[in-house]
Amino acid sequence: MGATLMPVVVESSAPNQRAPLSGERVSAIVQLTLKAQHVKDAMVSVTFLSSRAMARMNRERLGHAGATDIITFELTRPVADAPVTGDMYICSEVARANAKAWGVPVREEIARLVIHGTLHTLGLEHPDGDARVESPMWRAQEKYLRAARRRGLV
Repeated sequence: MGATLMPVVVESSAPNQRAPLSGERVSAIVQLTLKAQHVKDAMVSVTFLSSRAMARMNRERLGHAGATDIITFELTRPVADAPVTGDMYICSEVARANAKAWGVPVREEIARLVIHGTLHTLGLEHPDGDARVESPMWRAQEKYLRAARRRGLV
């Protein structure tokens, strides 16, 4: 009996920009994270935005200036047994700049963001600033990133 896959929609509103990871890999990384968190039913969308579209969303939805690497919305479940539902928006341009600044491959940074966004979709949070890298959420994120690497997804 095969594993049950949860719906993951991956799309791009920046058609002239190629995402560093295929939609299949992004979906597999979301699935890996959901399963590691023991989630049995979820619907997640991942949309890649241009920096201009991300800056607009950041301003309109969060009141922040400029483009950011990821914005995640955890949607409220109407009843406790309803699927976990969420949307994440990733800006590849910002992710590329971050990867360069931190000296990591772009594919790794995109995978990290997909995992990070999936964890936020599940309601996990982290503190701001330097403390975030010591948080349980960050440790889980890096653990799942290592698992994604072992599976050849990154």
